[in-house]
Amino acid sequence: MIKNIITLLVLISTVFLLANNNAFAQTENEDKLRIIAFGAHPDDCEIRAGGVAALWAEQGHAFRCVSLTNGDIGHFGMSGGELALRRVKEVEAAAEILGISTRVFDIHDGELMPTLENRREVAREIRNWQADIVMVHRRYDYHADHRYSGILVDDAIILVEAKFFAVDTPPLPRNPVYLYYDDRFERPLPFVPDIVIGIDNVVDKKRAALEQMPSQFSDKDSWTYGRAENVPEDEETRMRLRIDNLMNRNVNIANMYRENLIELYGEEIGNSITYAEAFQLSEFGRQVSFEELKRLFPIID
Repeated sequence: MIKNIITLLVLISTVFLLANNNAFAQTENEDKLRIIAFGAHPDDCEIRAGGVAALWAEQGHAFRCVSLTNGDIGHFGMSGGELALRRVKEVEAAAEILGISTRVFDIHDGELMPTLENRREVAREIRNWQADIVMVHRRYDYHADHRYSGILVDDAIILVEAKFFAVDTPPLPRNPVYLYYDDRFERPLPFVPDIVIGIDNVVDKKRAALEQMPSQFSDKDSWTYGRAENVPEDEETRMRLRIDNLMNRNVNIANMYRENLIELYGEEIGNSITYAEAFQLSEFGRQVSFEELKRLFPIID
């Protein structure tokens, strides 16, 4: 009898300690954010938000890139399952460098449609990630997959709170903060940044992550070079030229939105930033002030 009582007390103590440990872990992680960034193809998220992804990851936040198509026609020398599997491996290698997670939907490149089932899948992905922040392309873009990625997330974002939509996944307790990547399309509405983040501290990580994607940036038959003239013979040269071009976009963002950087970082640091990424707050998600955006984003100093 006494032995049974002792055993019971030990079990109760163990359960109590485990409960306390779990409570401590929850308290400890309360300030950790969960960010999910959608792209049309395996490389879009990394190009548009790879810098802030690395910054958030370094601070212990959870960042996830999701490609809504498998990119299986994004090459001039190969296609289909072979290319899709290759591109999955490329973004997995990039994710390891950035310190994030990744997923690629099995939808053919060029065939993404804003269907009800795809809306459900996007809502499930946001819910399963328990996202505090969601990112995607705007719906104004040259590429149908980019446009439909924006439409799908636009249409899903309010439904992540709806208890009786996609009932196999629990709804989120509140609508996430919802942001768009930068772009240069002017019609019908130009991109207007609500926050611009310096990424100088992680620019080498972003470059290294993009270098994991030779199918896009260095193969002779890659999407970059497969239709170009005077292609450099050396693959290393091809990769360097293409990544330089991509990183120059971040230089242009910093220069174009210098006043935003100064507003966020102050004049001295704002003027010194070379590389930046810019984001626009969507009216479809939870509305927050500039001060709250500052608290949510990983700010370098």
